[in-house]
Amino acid sequence: MSSIICTIDVVLMTLKNSVLHVALLKRDHAPFVGVLALPGGYIHAEDDVDTRDAAERTLREKAGIVSPYLEQLATFSGRARDPRGWSLSVVYYALVPNDVIAAASHLEVVLMPIDKVRGLPFDHQKIIETAVRRVRDKSAYSSLPVYLCGELFTLPQLQGVYEAILGEPINKVSFRRKIEELDMLEAVEGAMETGKAHRPAQLYRLKPRYSQHLSLTDRALNAKSLTSH
Repeated sequence: MSSIICTIDVVLMTLKNSVLHVALLKRDHAPFVGVLALPGGYIHAEDDVDTRDAAERTLREKAGIVSPYLEQLATFSGRARDPRGWSLSVVYYALVPNDVIAAASHLEVVLMPIDKVRGLPFDHQKIIETAVRRVRDKSAYSSLPVYLCGELFTLPQLQGVYEAILGEPINKVSFRRKIEELDMLEAVEGAMETGKAHRPAQLYRLKPRYSQHLSLTDRALNAKSLTSH
């Protein structure tokens, strides 16, 4: 009886030019050698404490990145997904600011807009589509998009991140009210964004207790009543 192939895959996402991108790498071994695919690999039973540990290791080794947000997405399995035999992959998704990926640019990470992804091996197309749905759903009622921002950001910048993910405008007043309800940010004393056409804007950062944890609100941020007209 053949053994089951057990792997980890990570959907690493970032915002580039206000468009959600996914990180891909060229595979360095068969099957599908040289083809772009999600960062992934075998679980190391001797070294990995659990699947999360394996996902963190995969990101470090394959992309040179430690993600500020990492969450298990789902398990994908079956006989048809891998030409080598019956396999399962425990998939995680990660969100990072674009400058984090840029700092690891010596590695061969290819950023591709999610709506341009085509021809991936295995079931990686389905995995990415599932991850994008998860991110958009959770962004409607949680602090998830903040992990795509840099360490410091203004509220208009954060609103732009939410709008880029949700794919629709959000009323400014309603957005600010929801951010207050989430209670996830703290103003950085004396830190202002300057050099723009508008007046200086207060800089914020994520409260330390929300690192790797979401803040939730009861009502969706993309409800019709919140959109601009």
